[in-house]
Amino acid sequence: MTPSREVVVVAALAVGLAAMFVLSLILGSTSVPIGHVVAALSGVSDDTDPLGVVVHTIRLPRSLTAMLAGASLGIAGLQMQTLFRNPLADPFVLGISSGASLGVALVVLASGVGAPVGFGAALGLGGDAAITAAAIVGAAGVLGLVLSASARIGNPATILILGLMCGYAGSALVTVLVAASEPERLQQWAQWGFGSFSGVTWERLRLFAPLTVVGLLMAALTTKQLNALLLGETYARSMGMPVHPVRLITMGGASLLAAVVTAFCGPIAFLGVAVPHVCRGLLGTSDHRALVPAVVLMGGVAALSAQTLSLLPGTTGVLPLNAVTALLGAPIVVIVLLRTRRGTLSA
Repeated sequence: MTPSREVVVVAALAVGLAAMFVLSLILGSTSVPIGHVVAALSGVSDDTDPLGVVVHTIRLPRSLTAMLAGASLGIAGLQMQTLFRNPLADPFVLGISSGASLGVALVVLASGVGAPVGFGAALGLGGDAAITAAAIVGAAGVLGLVLSASARIGNPATILILGLMCGYAGSALVTVLVAASEPERLQQWAQWGFGSFSGVTWERLRLFAPLTVVGLLMAALTTKQLNALLLGETYARSMGMPVHPVRLITMGGASLLAAVVTAFCGPIAFLGVAVPHVCRGLLGTSDHRALVPAVVLMGGVAALSAQTLSLLPGTTGVLPLNAVTALLGAPIVVIVLLRTRRGTLSA
């Protein structure tokens, strides 16, 4: 029996993710031989092996963070595109990332808790928890406004513009806080704004990983409901689905994923909008039973690829992560816009 297209694509993405994960451990300012990588992953290497220490203490948590962050942003984008029935919806475009950034700024810049890049080392998990909670509240607040407006406005383009305006308003408030903050905090805040997976250590992964896994599980458990929402809320109600609770759960899951990634890694653009469309093209379907696992895997591949490119392997230079994700994601958004104009694409 020939495997279905969905099975083949998901299997290929799983292999690609594993290969990209290993490659991200090998490549960097200094290439690490595969033997040292295997030893570090298997726990055989010790403190006398400097390359093994680099893999275990720096590259492994960074790559795990990239994999989880990419999966989270991809799923959050998929949820929002389905919820708003808008092919360009994602945490960044709808202002969710800006709301999360505002929450982080209120805690970090206004209260002086700590710099967003180094607060984990300074305050431990308590500081991480405070900033993550603020990011979740900020993201949920913006998404709540957009979701409330979407109940009254049927035009997807209008909802998208409203989300953009909320994002601009959040960014403006962040700019005011930045302008009024102490000069020594500005450089660290700017670095956080570029986006990076390198600031998440093993200790910080103890909070980051469970939160992202919870959000991904929420998406996995609502595939049937997301499929029903594809055909509209009227159809979903006719199937006996409680639309309002499902919208709240979907909104909560997307807010959680986008906010946690923003708090720990900075506002990362384009992955949320691009990854779901790439998966739809590969799978040839909008069935969330196939899309959700594919988006999780493709999100990890895309984030690991962006991370590896941003590190400029073989050199000591580093590119801003957001610049790399924009270069990878912007062409996909342009294609989506062109196809949407021709009426050949639906969320």
